[in-house]
Amino acid sequence: MSVATITATMAGTVLSLTVVEGAQIAAGQDVAVLESMKMEIPILSDFGGRVKRVWVTEGQFVNEGDPLLDVEE
Repeated sequence: MSVATITATMAGTVLSLTVVEGAQIAAGQDVAVLESMKMEIPILSDFGGRVKRVWVTEGQFVNEGDPLLDVEE
């Protein structure tokens, strides 16, 4: 099994996480919401699998490209 990382698409604050470690996710599923310049930006998974690790917490600031979570495909 391979592990893929979902990263932040832009700098912002993690408004919410919609998955937890161990959860099964599908391609296209919302996994987090970032807030940037008073806009809410959903983060979608490009692949399905099991969430292996969540790297961030709600309220945390992230930069573009920072890891949000790892998914075991």
